[in-house]
Amino acid sequence: MAWLIKVMRMVRKAKIYYQDQLAGSLSETDDGYIFQYDLKYLKNENASVISLTLPLSEDQYHNKVLFPFF
Repeated sequence: MAWLIKVMRMVRKAKIYYQDQLAGSLSETDDGYIFQYDLKYLKNENASVISLTLPLSEDQYHNKVLFPFF
């Protein structure tokens, strides 16, 4: 009999606000941290970077350790 083993991955999420606007989300996973800007925030003509190390982009930012900005 074959067994199926499902690996549960821990993920914690935080909403990141900049000047009272939802700017993105920060996730902690088993592999490190992920930051991604909110698409609605990116479409705002007044959108500003939350850190010089995290330029405005639709791409996710991955890092093994928490980004120095947070």
